[in-house]
Amino acid sequence: MPQRILRFRINQDGIVEETVEGALGESCQRLTERVEEALGVVQRREPTSEAYLCPEVQSESISAEQIF
Repeated sequence: MPQRILRFRINQDGIVEETVEGALGESCQRLTERVEEALGVVQRREPTSEAYLCPEVQSESISAEQIF
């Protein structure tokens, strides 16, 4: 499983900036939704390039010859 990093920066005016690294596609939003609910209203989201990537799906093909 890839490492995911959440960084929080609290500005002097109380605004919290959240940065996520290593979460692809919509997994970033699912990863942070509970934290965001606890912090309050989300004013703005700026997706990174990782937000537009699809997680890799690993699959393996087995031929009928390998089974028998």
